[in-house]
Amino acid sequence: MATYLLSDVHGHRAALEAVLEQVRPSADDTFYMLGDMTDRGPDPIGSIRVCASLPNVTILLGNHEDMLLTCMAEKGMNLEDEFLWMLNGGHTTMKGLHKLSKSQRTELIEWIRQLPRYAIVPMPDRIYVLVHAGIRPGVGPVPEDGVWDEEALRAMLDAQSDEDLTWIRDEFWGQPTGLVNEKGEGPVVIAGHTPSIYCITMANGASGGALDEDGHGQMLFIGASEATGGVADKICIDACAAAGHGQGQVGILRLDDFATFYAPVGKGE
Repeated sequence: MATYLLSDVHGHRAALEAVLEQVRPSADDTFYMLGDMTDRGPDPIGSIRVCASLPNVTILLGNHEDMLLTCMAEKGMNLEDEFLWMLNGGHTTMKGLHKLSKSQRTELIEWIRQLPRYAIVPMPDRIYVLVHAGIRPGVGPVPEDGVWDEEALRAMLDAQSDEDLTWIRDEFWGQPTGLVNEKGEGPVVIAGHTPSIYCITMANGASGGALDEDGHGQMLFIGASEATGGVADKICIDACAAAGHGQGQVGILRLDDFATFYAPVGKGE
C-alpha cells in the first residue's frame, strides 16, 4: 500500500503511461491527481481516462479544467473566455471532445464539474494539504491551540477562494504558508500548476534545481528555513509536462518515502 501524487499531465498520455509502468500501481495503492489533465498535449481525453482509472484515485480540479468548464458553460456567449482557453492549449481538448458523442461529452463535462479543489491527506509523520495551485497565506481561521488537525485545515481551506486554490502563484510560492512552525511541525502543502522552471523564480528557497541533469523539469521542495525548523513547507510537483518534448516530463511522487518517478515527453507525444 502506497500513496502517489501527480499533476499537470497536460494531455501527454504516453508519458503518463510510461511513468505508471515504473510505479506499477496495485489495487491497494491510493492516487491523488492534482489537476490539469487537459490541454496542450495530443491526447487530453485519453489522459483523463487513464487518471480516472487509477486505483483509489481522487482527482482535483485544475485551472485548465476550470477554463474548460467556463468555456463549455458560456460557449458562444463569452469569446474572451474561449480565446483564453485556446491560447492556453485548449484546442487539443476541444478536438478530443468533438470526437465524443453528445452524451459522452455531456457526461465527461459533468464529471469534471464535480471535482473537488482540495484534499487533506493524513500520513504517519504529518498531514498534507493537496491543491492544484496553492493557498493564500493568512486567509481563514487559525486554530487557537496552534494545532492544524484535519478539522482546522478544512475550515482554513473552505475560507480560501476557488480562484486562489486553482490559480494562485507568486503569493503562495514566495512566502511561508504559516502552517509549519519553528519546530518543523505542521501540514505541508503540495501543489502543481506552476512548472518548476517558473516556480523556482518565485520560491522563498528551494532545494536543488528546477531541471535535472538531462534538462527536464523536476519536482521542488520549497520554503525550508529557520522559521519552519528546516522543513520545506511547500512541494511543487509540476515537472513541466506543459513544455512538451525537450524539457517536459510527467512526474509521480510517492508520499510514503518521497521517491520520485519520471517519464520525459517524447517527440510528438
